[in-house]
Amino acid sequence: MSIYPSVLRFKRKYPMTLAFRLQKHAAVIDKILDRDEKVLYSFCGQRNDDNRLLFESCVVAITNKRIIVGEKRIFGYLVINVRPELFNDLKIRAGLIFGSIEIDTVKENIYISNLDKKSLDEIETMVHKIISDLKKRLKDENKNSQKD
Repeated sequence: MSIYPSVLRFKRKYPMTLAFRLQKHAAVIDKILDRDEKVLYSFCGQRNDDNRLLFESCVVAITNKRIIVGEKRIFGYLVINVRPELFNDLKIRAGLIFGSIEIDTVKENIYISNLDKKSLDEIETMVHKIISDLKKRLKDENKNSQKD
């Protein structure tokens, strides 16, 4: 099942978000999803930290296993995976019209910009809720495996 409809729903709900070629970016994520992986939330934006750059559209999917950033390029594609145990924090920046988020991980920082300012609360709530649930589940699984 494609994640394109959920990304399109996000884009229609927050029309000021600047993102292009959503179907191509969503197809990248569809291609790398595991069979038992389920997308819980997805959104789109620009994968950079500068609101003036408009040519790095991407789709972000939060699954029951990880955070995936997918970007279709002219030749090939780019995929960034963040496992829950590597996730540190999410920073939100709101401007006059647009906002941006910074996904802080152990290895790197991932910036998603040119988001509709109204979408920031929803993104923050969903990311924190899903990631905290995943971390709790992983912690419980580790405790159970240590008991055996």
